[in-house]
Amino acid sequence: MEITTQRRASARRRAAAKATAAKATKAVATAGALATTLLYAGTGTAHAAENGAPITPYGVFDFGAGILPPPTPNGTFATRFAYYSAHTLKDAAGNRVPNDFAVDVASWSVAYIRMTNAKLFGANVGFGAVVPFLGMSAHTTVPTPGGAIPLSANPVGIGDIDVQPLILAWSSRNLFVNVALQVQAPTGAYRSTRLINPGSNHWTLSPIVGATYITPGGFELSTSIEIDQHTTNRATDYRSGTEFRQEFAAGRHIGPFTVGIGGYVYRQLSDDRGPNVDGNRSSVNALGPAISYVEPGRPAFWLHVYKEFGAKNRSEGYQIALRAAISF
Repeated sequence: MEITTQRRASARRRAAAKATAAKATKAVATAGALATTLLYAGTGTAHAAENGAPITPYGVFDFGAGILPPPTPNGTFATRFAYYSAHTLKDAAGNRVPNDFAVDVASWSVAYIRMTNAKLFGANVGFGAVVPFLGMSAHTTVPTPGGAIPLSANPVGIGDIDVQPLILAWSSRNLFVNVALQVQAPTGAYRSTRLINPGSNHWTLSPIVGATYITPGGFELSTSIEIDQHTTNRATDYRSGTEFRQEFAAGRHIGPFTVGIGGYVYRQLSDDRGPNVDGNRSSVNALGPAISYVEPGRPAFWLHVYKEFGAKNRSEGYQIALRAAISF
């Protein structure tokens, strides 16, 4: 009788231990899922789409968005340095999420554009490519029944390469327009279990339209519109929704300088699709000072500092970006 009682007590203890272990495992899994959801909601360079991957960066175009370099024998080389930082995460209603959250992304991109004298629909035909390098840092804490669990990641590596197989550019005395088809390949480093990744692990197809109008008095209005369509991430069975972004700048020409303001508007147009996903659309706006220097025969420079506001379902921070280009 006593032996039977002891055996039953031992069995109960083993069952309790298994239940405790199961709860702990579930808590960790829940924490990971929640943290991933938080990062999906916007880790900075991109959007509420999956894992905050840098699908295509914000704030690339400001002044001269519609102007492309003229045909040259060797094309145009450009580089871009950008830094994004956010310590605020917003929910679907635009309210701050009360958790410890931070993301910082430093990027350096190298671009090449070759415009030719070939004509199509009256436009000069060209092509281009962009190779990004990213240094990323993200951390958050996730509440669980067993206490808060800190999660972090600090990946460094090449991002997803952009190729523009077709660029068309029209120019007149005051109006400049270009259209491009951009294909982003999943070349960036990626791990499905990592909090943030330089790569997205899926393809993206983006039509882009840029326009610049300069008045006879030297006032400039520029804008660029891009629509991103994504394939499914096979590692997670997750498909990010269609994204819209409009970048813009307005300013006055003062000699070789253009001074004014710029920014962007980002909206996710369709829901994300995947396991345990409920919509996950996001939006954000940004505004700040912008300046450019363009002098024929010399390298051109663009600089802006943008502060984000009105974020929903993603991070809200600031961006500093410097571009330079030279034609040969």
